[in-house]
Amino acid sequence: MVQGVSRQVIVVKSPDPRFFEQAIFIVKEDAFGKGASAEAVLREATRAAEGYLRRSSGWRQVCRKIPAPAYAAGGALAATLCWVAALML
Repeated sequence: MVQGVSRQVIVVKSPDPRFFEQAIFIVKEDAFGKGASAEAVLREATRAAEGYLRRSSGWRQVCRKIPAPAYAAGGALAATLCWVAALML
């Protein structure tokens, strides 16, 4: 259902089209009243979209695929190695 509310939006094309076509930001009503220019708001929207893509790709994406028991086993192995090293001293 559509109501009679008017909103300003900014549409940012995705820098990496493999995941998203575009990002849509709804601008606060008082954003331009606080002295922000249209260019500044657009730069901030672009920066937010690019930052999201950077955060959700790379090593973080790889680490999310590792199951929790593998982290537990790695921690146990590291603790055992430290314990053995301390006994050898």
